[in-house]
Amino acid sequence: MPRKAMIESVADADAAQGGVAAVDRALSLMAVFTHNDHALSLRELAERTRLYKSTILRLLASLEHAHWIQRLDDGRYALGPEVARLHGVYSASFSLDRVVIPVLRELVATTGESAAYHVRQGNARLCLYRVDSPHPVRDHIRAGDLLPLERGTGGRILTAFDDILGTAPGPDQALYQKIRRDGYYAAVGDRLAEVAGISAPVFSVSGAIAAAVTLTVPAHRYDLNHIAAVTRAANQLCARVDGKRQLP
Repeated sequence: MPRKAMIESVADADAAQGGVAAVDRALSLMAVFTHNDHALSLRELAERTRLYKSTILRLLASLEHAHWIQRLDDGRYALGPEVARLHGVYSASFSLDRVVIPVLRELVATTGESAAYHVRQGNARLCLYRVDSPHPVRDHIRAGDLLPLERGTGGRILTAFDDILGTAPGPDQALYQKIRRDGYYAAVGDRLAEVAGISAPVFSVSGAIAAAVTLTVPAHRYDLNHIAAVTRAANQLCARVDGKRQLP
């Protein structure tokens, strides 16, 4: 009988309901490679996936055969050429609006408030996508509007998580440090006195800030319980967007 793992593997801890365990485990091997990894040893793969080395070797044999993984001369393992081929297919068919707008619509359906997706454009921020609240009383920002980078929760997020702007000396440095620690920013009246906002960062696959997801709310409807919904929406988009391809 196969031995029972004393520590649950990453794949088994997050197994697909109704899925195939071997596929979950093979995909978990692919998923542990990060932007900074050129190659990983068998020991590193075992540590990151919490799978037995014997199991990993069997999975690697199949992944190598299909060119998803390649074994290097030094015995370590790297992603294979099939990954590059499919990335090309994905890039050619990628449409940012098909990724972002459904997430914004879900955020609006959950909170009843307006949701937007902001990207940096020079020294300002661009509202690239917007889904309006069904309430008659709301702010009236539209997709395509340029807004300040140094005011409003979306601008604060884009600034705080920028490697240069977010660490530059200035009167708001303590605020940006707090935003980076918290992982979101919520405030009333940061841009307009009667408008509140809750924003969270969207990171590209490289780990760089790509955008901000923002919920805008009339001050009288401001509800901190919406923070969880905003951060969840931002997390859904993380690594699914490329900061170099934000503008149409």
